[in-house]
Amino acid sequence: MSELPTGDDSRAPVSERSSCRPTQLVPISSLLPADSPRLAGETEEHARTMAESQAPLPPIVVHRATMRVVDGMHRLRAAALRGDEHIEVSLVEGTAEEVFVLAVKLNAEHGLPLSRQDRTAAAARIIESHPHWSDRRIASVTGLSPGAVGLLRSQADLPMGQLSLRTGRDGRTRPVNGAAGRIAASKAIAESPDASLREIARRAGVALATARDVRNRIRMGQDPVPPGLRPAEVDCPPGTAEAAEAAEDTAGDPGRPVSAPGGVVSESVLARMRRDPSLRMSQSGRILLHLLGSHLLTDEQRQGLVEGVPAHRAADVAHAARLCADRWLQFASDVEVQRAENGEEGTGSPERGRLSALSSGA
Repeated sequence: MSELPTGDDSRAPVSERSSCRPTQLVPISSLLPADSPRLAGETEEHARTMAESQAPLPPIVVHRATMRVVDGMHRLRAAALRGDEHIEVSLVEGTAEEVFVLAVKLNAEHGLPLSRQDRTAAAARIIESHPHWSDRRIASVTGLSPGAVGLLRSQADLPMGQLSLRTGRDGRTRPVNGAAGRIAASKAIAESPDASLREIARRAGVALATARDVRNRIRMGQDPVPPGLRPAEVDCPPGTAEAAEAAEDTAGDPGRPVSAPGGVVSESVLARMRRDPSLRMSQSGRILLHLLGSHLLTDEQRQGLVEGVPAHRAADVAHAARLCADRWLQFASDVEVQRAENGEEGTGSPERGRLSALSSGA
């Protein structure tokens, strides 16, 4: 294996996403052990298995400033067991905290899986080094659920000032408390009544839909903060801190509930319905669960779809979306009426009973 030339482009910044970087051969003796997310260290048996396979070893990732291994300690050990003196590496730049995040991300993506204990410890460490990251962003790195990350955050000893803003996976920073963002937007509108919605959203750090809703509320003489987003209601219990953050984007949509934990509640209700045998053991129930799941958009999906709508089709798309919403609202009304009828008559077909279970389970 010949040494590959490197140039300025080899100084790739640390990123959460894996990318192709130039590689080069370096002496194994020049490398230091990793700041590994594996609490128990490397597994000797796994390294020996790799060494005995004689298959080419993929390049390992190394921190240029310290020459510490970021990802690939098992490959490094396998190369040493084979008697190799050099190994192919990809060098990255970044702080110690950034490098650890990259190590967790890469170890979670391939190779020997991280244990639940490894991922939990890594998430706790990232919460301390990146307190401004959202639960979803940390979850995407560690492989934990956002709820598990939220619980770890509630147990961490973090200054309150570091908890007021969160940066999501899209790189946008939003206030955890949706009310705070709306108040900031109302102030921006008062200071610059003629400013565009994008300017208001940028200055207040809120979504464009939220800025639009705040402006509409002010024009109608209403409180820019809906009752469901008042601080007393946004004070979520442990594990639901992300609900308040998500509410900042969803509250501006008139077709969805304005309460802060609405999205989380919807997902938990759907999860309970999926575990209900009366739904998942019938064909109509499975179809219903599939349709509900496919139409329950996350904040990220909704924003991505909005940005992908071409201007000349915006009216058609909006009309189609409202038509779908009207059909589901009619369906919800039919289910409630049928449940009321079943309750009065005390009888009903098995299918009607299953629809009653859907309503009561929600």
